[in-house]
This record gives sequence, C-alpha cells and structure tokens, in this order.
Amino acid sequence: MILIIELVLLIVALWAAMAAIVQYRRGVSFHQAALHAPLKLLLRISDRGVDTARKADTPVIYVVWHQSSLDPAAMLALLPDDTLHILDEFSAKSPFLEPWRALARTIAFNAHHVFVSRRLVRRLRGNGRLAVYMPNDVNPDTKTFRLFRAVARIALKAEARVVPVYMERRGFVPARHVRTLEPMTIEELIARSSRENMRASEALFDRMIEVRGAPAAAADE
Repeated sequence: MILIIELVLLIVALWAAMAAIVQYRRGVSFHQAALHAPLKLLLRISDRGVDTARKADTPVIYVVWHQSSLDPAAMLALLPDDTLHILDEFSAKSPFLEPWRALARTIAFNAHHVFVSRRLVRRLRGNGRLAVYMPNDVNPDTKTFRLFRAVARIALKAEARVVPVYMERRGFVPARHVRTLEPMTIEELIARSSRENMRASEALFDRMIEVRGAPAAAADE
C-alpha cells in the first residue's frame, strides 16, 4: 500500500514538474500547462511555434487547420486563455475535449449555416481574440469555402490580424510540430498578392495553404 502511495506521489510530482516547465516556456496558466503536458510528452508535440500566435497584437483571429480532436485540445491549452474558441458541433460536445473546454470560453457553430456575427466583430474590436477551426481540406467545396468567406469578412470588419496555425505530423511514429506564420491583416494579405482582384476569402485561404509549407519551428529549448 505504501509503495502504491509513493508511486502515485511520484507521478503527481513529475506531472507538476512537467506542467511547470510548460508554463514557464509558453507563458500559459498552470491549469493549461497541466492539461497540455501529458499530450506534449505522449504525442511528442513541439509547441514553440505557438509563441508567434500568443504574442500577436489584438484584435486577432487564430485560424487553425482542424485535423483531429488534438488540434482544439492543444490550442485550448496553448493560446491565451481569454481566447474565444469557435468549435464545430462535434468538438463542442465531445467528452474527450471536456477537460480542455474548461480552459477557455467556447461556442459551437454549424458549418452549413455560417454568417458574420456582429457580436464576434464587437468582441474583436474590444481587443478580443478568436480561434476558429477549418476542416482539413486543401481543396474545399463551395460549402466549406464559405467558412473562409465568413472568417475573412469578420477579420475585415474588425480590422483584425490573422494568424494561421497548422499542427504538422512527422515520422513513422508521428511527432507533432505547431506551425504558425506572422500575424497579418486581410488588407495586408491582399496587398502583397500579385493577383488582380484578389478576394478577401482567397487571400485568407492562400495564407492557410502557406502555413502548411512553412519551415517547422525549432526544437523546444
């Protein structure tokens, strides 16, 4: 019995130590770090790239390629805890994500009924942060592309910066590398394009494609 108690105390101590390291390196709360630490260890997540996202001036929209439940779990644990996460209906109800959903405010949306919410625009104009999750499809159909139109319009109306986020998987036993790009407004993305009559949604989509091919972040310290 004593051996079991000692083992439990050792595991708790190691978990707390890991969480403290994550908290120090990434600047997250201890609650966030405690939930991220086991995922980071088990799934070999290199999360240094999220520093770019955390340091982005507000208003800001983090646009995340959504590949699995790991993406919202990692972002809820790594992005600033005042971020409003706009989850798909499955993620908003998933029992697996319940502990991570407690880390920040979340709302659900229906991907087939996307509209530009004035409340979201007002939140951003008040120096707010949003995280939205895009289906992992580099060739989206018309319905899916409406998500890019809606997010681009919200960013334009709120004059918000956009930070693309992609969790790359590498290796036979995949390690995860968080990729981000520097925050830019939709106007800046359009201005840097060489294409004539570039639409806001196209500029956002091109930026999201760009992050999938960006150099991976350096290894954690």
